[in-house]
Amino acid sequence: MQKPRKLPQRQCLGCREMKNKRDLIRAVRSPEGEISLDFKGKKPGRGAYVCPNPACLARARKARALERAFETAVPGSVYDLLEQQMRDGSDG
Repeated sequence: MQKPRKLPQRQCLGCREMKNKRDLIRAVRSPEGEISLDFKGKKPGRGAYVCPNPACLARARKARALERAFETAVPGSVYDLLEQQMRDGSDG
């Protein structure tokens, strides 16, 4: 009998809940320091995860969770861009 594959879990930076990796949107800091959303989970760089919910992104912004995850300052314009990308549902 084959064991069911275990789905990787990640914690949302906004609501702090553990969810399936595929159900979350990955924010990534590239090796060059650029921050963007990665809908396919394939971009190189340090990843942090957030629910596909603007409220979770707002909560992560308020708690400065991306700054901690990426160990760098994240300008407000980056959050605005992430919100726009989340609404559009497209890779930036």
